[in-house]
Amino acid sequence: MTDVITQIETFLVPPRWLFVRVETAEGRIGWGEASLEGHAEAVEGAFESLRDRFLNTDPERIEDVWQTAYRLGFYRGGPVLMSALSGLDQALWDLKGQKLGVPVWQLLGGQVRDRIAVYAWIGGDRPSDVEDAAKLRKSQGFKAVKMNGTEDLNWLDSPRALDATVERVQAVRALGMDTGIDFHGRVHKAMAKQLAVKLEPLGPLFIEEPLLSEHPEAIAQLSRLTSLPIALGERLYSRWDCKPFLEAASVDILQPDLSHAGGISEVRRIASLAEAYDVALAPHCPLGPIALAACLQVAAATPNFVIQEMSLGIHYNDREHDLLTYVTDASVFDVTDGHVAVPMGAGLGIIIDEDKVRQAARDGHRWRNPAWRGADGGLREW
Repeated sequence: MTDVITQIETFLVPPRWLFVRVETAEGRIGWGEASLEGHAEAVEGAFESLRDRFLNTDPERIEDVWQTAYRLGFYRGGPVLMSALSGLDQALWDLKGQKLGVPVWQLLGGQVRDRIAVYAWIGGDRPSDVEDAAKLRKSQGFKAVKMNGTEDLNWLDSPRALDATVERVQAVRALGMDTGIDFHGRVHKAMAKQLAVKLEPLGPLFIEEPLLSEHPEAIAQLSRLTSLPIALGERLYSRWDCKPFLEAASVDILQPDLSHAGGISEVRRIASLAEAYDVALAPHCPLGPIALAACLQVAAATPNFVIQEMSLGIHYNDREHDLLTYVTDASVFDVTDGHVAVPMGAGLGIIIDEDKVRQAARDGHRWRNPAWRGADGGLREW
């Protein structure tokens, strides 16, 4: 062993990100992202045990690090531990790619496509708002977007409450753009069944988290009632979490998050497992630039990948936080005709501006999910 890990640092970067920096005795540096929205402090705490295990160990033994971190913690899985492992895993892949002078996708078997399809999120309650937001995304080079299915729905609500969703989807479709509809787990079964029926004639790309993934039996039931592709996975943290949905044939697109689901190593395994069930991969990523860069590496080398979520910035506390701020060459994220190019740089394919990261992390952040309440004052899912 000629090189060892000498430092594992974490940075709370506004608006809600957690960056990971790993340095070795040879002076090499790798970056990862362990962002877990609303729980960054908990993930930071999980890095204490990772430092105890992996300082002064070989950074090239990525799989051994992954297995050790996962299995020897005894209490396995879950969003906090897996997000911490995700950030470390990404950084180790970044280190190895940089040492060998190749993109990570080369280490995963080489590219299987020449460009990567992407989509962006849009907001807005009214059809005119959604139309304006979609026009902006179209001008930015996107051909597909995703929007929230509903805002305020109770467990059982008036069927008329679903009409606004249909109108907003129609507004985007009129622009010649495809759209995914994110139910965001906030729609309960009685309403989700009705909404799926109303959306079928509009042909969305997919319906996402039509129900919370903690209800696998209800998702299986819904999948038998609709022809729409069902996507989920941002709240699944390992291949074992994904397995029941694949065995039930209740999901068409898996959306694991590379900053929550064990990093590049585990999402690559999830993709291979999904392929055996004829299920596509479309990684979840409303996060920062390092997470997105890791996603693009997996997308380039994964046969059943279909489309990548891509966030250009987050508006929070009256500031627009541009995810490109911390990347020295942002052209790697340029969108043309609904695609980005396969990244050709070594490692994750981006160079992080460390000075800007350290400066931003001085103030840190205490981001929390906003509380949504319905007209009756009752709590709604975020």
